[in-house]
Amino acid sequence: MPGGRLTQQERQQISLGLADGLAYAEIARRLDRPTSTVTREVMRNGGPTAYRADLAHRATEQRAHRRRPATPRDTAASRVHGRDAEAVRAYEEAFTTLLMRQGLPKMMSRVLTCLYTADTGSLTAAELARHLQVSPASISKAITQLESQGLIRRERDERRRERYTVDNDVWYQGMIAAARSNAELAETARQGVALLGPDTPAATRLENIARFVDFVGESLERAAEQARDILYARPEERRSGTAGPREDR
Repeated sequence: MPGGRLTQQERQQISLGLADGLAYAEIARRLDRPTSTVTREVMRNGGPTAYRADLAHRATEQRAHRRRPATPRDTAASRVHGRDAEAVRAYEEAFTTLLMRQGLPKMMSRVLTCLYTADTGSLTAAELARHLQVSPASISKAITQLESQGLIRRERDERRRERYTVDNDVWYQGMIAAARSNAELAETARQGVALLGPDTPAATRLENIARFVDFVGESLERAAEQARDILYARPEERRSGTAGPREDR
């Protein structure tokens, strides 16, 4: 309603209106909002060309959260290792927003951030749901998507509970998956070269794409191998210079 906070649905309508080239006044009229509200909303969230409803809504949630005092339970829970409750929470919000800007959906970003910032690097679905205060169904969907992209892995603990983990090897596997994706793109581009004829401008363009992603993919795979062998080598291996691929990661 006019005067109240914009809802996520209203922000989506603003985004659609901008995509359709509507003026701020017309978008405001359709929302029954003042034009100044729509103008301010767009300009503080990237402007008309970069406005995204989900990121704008999340930024508003962050601002509201920073204004809300921490509850005693929150403060007690986040004083582990002397950490500041509000600082940790603000960092988690900032990390989540960064992942969203890089293309991950909101819940996947929240789950990934939660795992990154957990000292164990490993949490159960119930622990994730409790920490993020969302439904188990939301966690399950995000976990499935993150697994499919190689960003987390599933394992069982001593109590036979499924745990979801991020560690050094997950980053390695993610980079290798990206390299393989580049290889598939190069192969598809070269199929177009054969189809369109090697001497045509379109075929030349596709061949350039294939060569570029081939080079990037090979470099990425080589860098991932080197990083794993050098950065994650055991101290004794670093001293002796014998670091190499290991099976126990």
